[in-house]
Amino acid sequence: MVNGSCHCGAVRFECDGVPTEGYECNCSHCSRKGFVLWFVPRQALRVTAGEGALTTYLFNRHVIAHQFCPTCGCQPFGLGRQPDGTETAAINLRCLEGFDLETVKRIAVDGRAF
Repeated sequence: MVNGSCHCGAVRFECDGVPTEGYECNCSHCSRKGFVLWFVPRQALRVTAGEGALTTYLFNRHVIAHQFCPTCGCQPFGLGRQPDGTETAAINLRCLEGFDLETVKRIAVDGRAF
């Protein structure tokens, strides 16, 4: 299991598993924020603090609920569905605590083409 938070710590979460790869998307949103995302089943993510404070940002096709802390603006994860309808969470690996980002394989995604 891994733990993470927003920058100010108001939003905290834990997630089952250990990431071995992260996706770097070139869409206008992900590239501006520098996300490296790890996709997990929605039930693997548990928000342990600040869930009620989260704010949602939707853009493009409005299929991903980008969750962010209204205090520090940090976006620790997003919620959505895979093409088959399975609920998924996209964990921002840069928000994990004590995690070495250099240990994951980086996979480029052409999100501009979506």
